[in-house]
Amino acid sequence: MPSGEARVENPCYLMRILGIDPGLQLTGYGVIDLARPRPKLIDGGVIRLAPRTSIPDRLVELEIELENLITEHKPDVCAVEQLYSHYKHPRTAILMGHARGVILLVARRHGIRVEQFAANRIKQSLTGHGHASKAQMQRAIQGVWNLAKLPDPPDVADALAVALCCGRDVSGQIRNPKSESSTNE
Repeated sequence: MPSGEARVENPCYLMRILGIDPGLQLTGYGVIDLARPRPKLIDGGVIRLAPRTSIPDRLVELEIELENLITEHKPDVCAVEQLYSHYKHPRTAILMGHARGVILLVARRHGIRVEQFAANRIKQSLTGHGHASKAQMQRAIQGVWNLAKLPDPPDVADALAVALCCGRDVSGQIRNPKSESSTNE
């Protein structure tokens, strides 16, 4: 794994991105190096939180695991999926807000820039379809890096997709629909 110094010496290296798919049982993470001509997969996995422990205890566990990931990988940017709330399940969004809060706190505490993306934008940037299924996202990630197997669980693919979306956004490879549709007044 490249150290921070080795990354700086590589003229093709642009930045290291930690993508996170928040959860209170499984939090997916993916680490990529945004480089030319294509992004390099560094690491991916899940943080498994004990489902039978209290939410405050899971949040402490999440903080510790994120601290370890950041210390190990030294990302330049942390990319996180924005909250999505379906009217039938408002409690889910509230609970995910707890996990996102810990993620944002840990990243900023380390001075890491945080980028946030809507789920449909992440899916659109990777598959061309803003309502892609979990299986479509897994296959897309498998194809980007020619992986022998689908990333499993799907949270890993989701986190890598967040990182890729961020990389494409900051390098100008995807269009911002808001800027295209807005008009000057």
